[in-house]
Amino acid sequence: MAKREVDIAVISDVHLGTYGCHAKELLKYLKSIKPRALVLNGDIIDIWQFSKSYWPEAHMKVVRRILKFVTEGVPVYYLTGNHDEMLRKFADFDLGAFQLLNKIVLDVDGKKAWIFHGDVFDVTMQHSKWLAKLGAIGYDSLILLNSLTNWFLKLIGRPKMSFSQKVKAKFKDAVKFINHFEQTAADLAVDKKYDYVICGHIHHAEIRRINSTEGTGSVLYLNSGDWVESLTALEYSQGEWKIFRYKPEDFTDELTTDDETDNEDLSQRLDVNVLLEKFRQEQQ
Repeated sequence: MAKREVDIAVISDVHLGTYGCHAKELLKYLKSIKPRALVLNGDIIDIWQFSKSYWPEAHMKVVRRILKFVTEGVPVYYLTGNHDEMLRKFADFDLGAFQLLNKIVLDVDGKKAWIFHGDVFDVTMQHSKWLAKLGAIGYDSLILLNSLTNWFLKLIGRPKMSFSQKVKAKFKDAVKFINHFEQTAADLAVDKKYDYVICGHIHHAEIRRINSTEGTGSVLYLNSGDWVESLTALEYSQGEWKIFRYKPEDFTDELTTDDETDNEDLSQRLDVNVLLEKFRQEQQ
């Protein structure tokens, strides 16, 4: 299967290290593209909920695939989010093709793209971090229950369903929060005279032009969604931004086959477990 060439790929909210993460699907996606730049826009590794007892091979293979891009000279920008905020103390780390940052402004065909995770807009993150962490645990439990339900629905030939998306759809406050989040990001981007503002955090993929509250201009707002429920990414190619949505039928068996990158040194994954456990303990 020929790899698709894209100028920029943006993924966020992967939550490696949790039961809800769709690492196998993400691995297939990463194998299917040949990006000129890769942006990891926060919550890639879930240090909040990390446990040494749960770090499957598929999660390690995603890390190795990302490192493969780095070794090939593809610029990889890791932007910190709230679930991997422990990494913020290492911000501005530069290792050639790999950079660890809190935010970045990229030149995209002469236009300025302001990219950051977006948790700075979350009130619970600013004032009640313990409540946000508690909510994250509840969300992960809901996703696990949802996965079991979908396994049964698939068994009986019924379509899958998303518990959390149904909950969000029924609560006006959730919709209001998303709208407020998008408007706040747009207002700041217009004020700073950026052409694009790209976020993650809210697990809601979107591309739309938003006018500023003050009527001083507009900006193209983009959100990369997540790899827990919606399985989405942002792609920029041939002068256009698009939302990629993962569909199993679009991927051949060829992409499920392990290659040298997948199998290389997997025994070392325990060392990664130890490292992430240290991050988690330091954060408490």
